[in-house]
Amino acid sequence: MLTLASEVEVLARFGRALADPIRCRLLLALSRAPAHPSDLAEALGISRTRLSNHLACLRDCGMVVAVPVGRRTRYELADPRLAHALDDLRTAVVAVETDRACADADEKGCC
Repeated sequence: MLTLASEVEVLARFGRALADPIRCRLLLALSRAPAHPSDLAEALGISRTRLSNHLACLRDCGMVVAVPVGRRTRYELADPRLAHALDDLRTAVVAVETDRACADADEKGCC
């Protein structure tokens, strides 16, 4: 059964989805057009196994859905508005001091 997530949970899921560069590239590719896994793996230059793991994460986060098309499965963004949100995030200006990062960035997995 599908349920609606709270605002905070949606943002947390978005953060988890965007926490990995491959998932970011995958989301950007799907924001342009739905695609089959073989095409996505080739476009991103990664193995099908690695792609499958990232697609599973994005499905768990609620960002993408699998759509059966005959014998194949096509992936697309779960909500068309995600493409606009991704574009807004991609083009946002962030204030970053390039010579500084969190002192414990490696431990926290940030910066």
